[in-house]
Amino acid sequence: MNISVVVPVFNGESSLRELVSRLERVLRALYEKYEVILVNDGSEDRSWETITRLTAEYGWVHGIDLMRNYGQHNALLCGIRAAKYEIVVTLDDDLQHPPEEIPKLVHKLAEGYDVVYGTPEKKQHGLWRNLASLVTRWTLRSTLGSKVPHDFSAFRAFRTQTRDAFEQYNSPFVSIDVLLTWASTHFVSIRVRHDSRPLGASTYTFRKLVSYVPLMMTGFSTLPLRFASLVGFGFTIFGFFVLVYVLGRYFILGGSLPGFPFLASIISIFSGVQLFALGVIGEYLAQMHFRTMDRPIYTIRSTTTGS
Repeated sequence: MNISVVVPVFNGESSLRELVSRLERVLRALYEKYEVILVNDGSEDRSWETITRLTAEYGWVHGIDLMRNYGQHNALLCGIRAAKYEIVVTLDDDLQHPPEEIPKLVHKLAEGYDVVYGTPEKKQHGLWRNLASLVTRWTLRSTLGSKVPHDFSAFRAFRTQTRDAFEQYNSPFVSIDVLLTWASTHFVSIRVRHDSRPLGASTYTFRKLVSYVPLMMTGFSTLPLRFASLVGFGFTIFGFFVLVYVLGRYFILGGSLPGFPFLASIISIFSGVQLFALGVIGEYLAQMHFRTMDRPIYTIRSTTTGS
C-alpha cells in the first residue's frame, strides 16, 4: 500500500523537522512507497527555507509554496490535488496529531470506509477553542445531516479517488470535510491520541472558528434560506392572527386596540424579520459574487521536490 501525507504549514518552522523525522519512522516501517507534501500557506517565519532543506535531505518530501495565506483548507486542497498515491492522510504541523497514530486510520480505512477521522481521546485545547470547535462541528453536522460523523478533525485518512468528486471545484471558499461528502458517505471516526502543543500557540482563535460557521453554511447549504423562509412564514401567520384580533376587538367591543407601544412592537418585529431574511439572502449573493470573480483557490509561487 502506498500513502501520501499532506501537511498545511503556517509558521511551523520549529516543528517541521521533528514532524518529518517521526513521519519517516512510521512510513518507512509500514509502507512500500510514501511521500510527504508540505504546503507552505504564506508563513511569516522561515518555514519555506526549512521545507527546502527537508526536501534536499529526504527524497520523499515535496514542498509547495503558496504566494500568500489562503487558509488551511485551501492549502490542504492544493496538497491533495498534488498527491500521487492511493491513500491520503492529512494532519497539522504542530505535532498535536501524532504520526504514530496514522496506521490506526489506514487500518480502519481498509475495512471498507472511504474517509476515517482521528478524533482526539482528550483534546489539548483551551476552553474557548473547544467551544468554537463544538459549534463548528454542530453546524457542519446540521448542514450535511447524517453524511458526516459526529466527531471529525483535521487528522483524517481517505481514498485519493474521492478527490475526483471535487476535481472541478473552483470556489475561493473551501471546506475539505464538505467536499469529501460529495464523493462518499462511508465515513467513520476513531479515537486517537492528541498531544499538547509543544511550541507556540494555535493561530485558530475562537473568533476565526466562529466566523467560519456562516461561510460554511451559506457556501454549501440552503438551510439558512429555508430557515429564513420558515421564520417569515411563521410571522406572517402571527400577523394574520394579530389582524383577526384587532378586527374582532373592533367589531365586538366597538373600539380599536389602544396604544402606540403595541403598534411599534409589531412593526419592529416584522421589520426585524425582513432584515434577517435580507441578511441571509445577502450572504448568498456575496458567495455568488465571489465565485463570479474567479478568485483563485490558491496560487503556487514555487515547488521543491526531493532528489
